[in-house]
Amino acid sequence: MTIQARIPATEVTGLYGAVVKFATKKMFGRVPDSIGVLWHHRPVFTDMMNFGRKTEKWHELDKSLSTLAAMTAAATVGCSFCLDLHYFMAHDKGLDEEKAREVPIWRESSRFTRRERLVMEYAEAMSLTPPAVTDELSDALLAELGAPALLELAAKVGYLNATARSNIALGIHSDGFADACGLAPLATRSETRVTSQA
Repeated sequence: MTIQARIPATEVTGLYGAVVKFATKKMFGRVPDSIGVLWHHRPVFTDMMNFGRKTEKWHELDKSLSTLAAMTAAATVGCSFCLDLHYFMAHDKGLDEEKAREVPIWRESSRFTRRERLVMEYAEAMSLTPPAVTDELSDALLAELGAPALLELAAKVGYLNATARSNIALGIHSDGFADACGLAPLATRSETRVTSQA
């Protein structure tokens, strides 16, 4: 983490801590700094992680659409940790990295299909304050995806908003997952042109 969180990280200790460190190193190559922040309240850490893992087992919504939705929500809310983590996860799952890196500029990008744009529009609308999902957008996605996938989309974006907004409030920022595995920087929007984030 390049910027200090609002709650200083504590040491991840004990047998459970050793398991957590082993699992996160295996998954991400290192232990994210944010775990030390959340370690102050282990039941919160455990329940949030457990629910997050459960959402990864849902299967009605295509995995690439799910990742695009999560990244769009993260970009909309402004959670650099979530955006970076999901970009890394897209790479790790073998999804289209070029599409993933352009999520922050999805409206200007020509890489996305109509279905992907509908999903990202829904994730963005749901992540605004107040939410701005319209009947027309919901109807279009219901016809495009079906009820189970639309329900899963809403639940995934809702969960991402919960974690993203918590991260922002706690001052948890990007942990450099994408940098660590050599991914190209996420695209960012400039007032005059589209650029790459340093």
